[in-house]
Amino acid sequence: MSKFRVNKTYQEINRKIQAGKAVVVTAEEMIGIVRANGAAEAASQVDVVTTGTFAPMCSSGAFINFGHSVPTIKASKVWLNNVPAYGGIAAVDCYIGATELCEDDPLNKVHPGEFTYGGGHVIEDLLSGRKVHLRATGYGTTCYPNTRFEKKITLETLPYAVLCNPRNGYQNYNCAVNVTNRTVYTYMGALKPKIGNANYCSAGQLSPLFNDPYYKTIGLGTRIFLGGGVGYVTWAGTQHNPRVERTPQGTPMKAAGTLFVMGDMKGMSPDWIRGVSFQGYGCSLAVGLGIPIPILNEEMAGYTAVSDEELFTQVIDYGYDYANGVQKTYGRVSYAELKSGSITVDGETVQTVPLSSMVKARQIADILKGWIQEGTFLLGEPQFTLPS
Repeated sequence: MSKFRVNKTYQEINRKIQAGKAVVVTAEEMIGIVRANGAAEAASQVDVVTTGTFAPMCSSGAFINFGHSVPTIKASKVWLNNVPAYGGIAAVDCYIGATELCEDDPLNKVHPGEFTYGGGHVIEDLLSGRKVHLRATGYGTTCYPNTRFEKKITLETLPYAVLCNPRNGYQNYNCAVNVTNRTVYTYMGALKPKIGNANYCSAGQLSPLFNDPYYKTIGLGTRIFLGGGVGYVTWAGTQHNPRVERTPQGTPMKAAGTLFVMGDMKGMSPDWIRGVSFQGYGCSLAVGLGIPIPILNEEMAGYTAVSDEELFTQVIDYGYDYANGVQKTYGRVSYAELKSGSITVDGETVQTVPLSSMVKARQIADILKGWIQEGTFLLGEPQFTLPS
């Protein structure tokens, strides 16, 4: 016998979606519903809660098949707009990583480097319909005699292009500061000396994994909003680490779960996938990601009602401690504090800077909500959920 008063199945919710009768709200809207009515009543009223985040996600990239040349080639080395792609897969398959840099980039030789173009920008160019110069070399075989091949490609002309991101949607992340006497340049952005600013990267109460802290509805086969199109969770992401300190409500207070996600690039949009440059650090890819959370019972209703006041992260020094493996925190702050524009560290008021976009996170949650209400997006029941 179930311990819950409300019990729904994925099949029941999908039938309601197909009939146009599902009640769908965003994670921000769910907060008020649960506060006003309680978790059980909210679970009986609401069928799906949508989430969203848009932020740099370095562990991203794309698998591309660029089609055979005549004569054929076994491409062992591949470049896209002079950005190296990994060719050690098959004859005309390659993987372009978001953080790979253009071969003639001066890097940090003149510090801080600008890193104006890399793999993330190649992916954005393809999604924008721009032509990309492909160059490939091979060592020549009987079946693949060609040793050099060049052509212009577009997303439309590619036989196959799949966004394949090994680590996205981090469940919480550090708030970064710099306690040293010099400006430092990191993947969390430029950090001013003597804790001159505090950078953070999460949509807080809208962030997908904050709304299902123990991954009860997220796993292999979960259907998601990815880059403006439809994608899927295919595994736990690299560095998935669910066994961390959590609040009484279950939300982690430091970096925890991650997602491995994939989706057909031909259904995506550059509005939701953008190349990113970090001065002094390198390139990345900003990814739009949204996950629908089925409200199977009152437990899930409670999880999806988490607010920024109940979500916390650690303040970490990136000037010295992070790079040297020093396990030290300069305090714990809530996302409500971070989003207010300033926090207090060591008795001083420090300006906060978000690397993620709340505007786009809300748009993603609203778009996903619309798709479900229109009946064009059904929930994908995971074959198994993420390790917790």
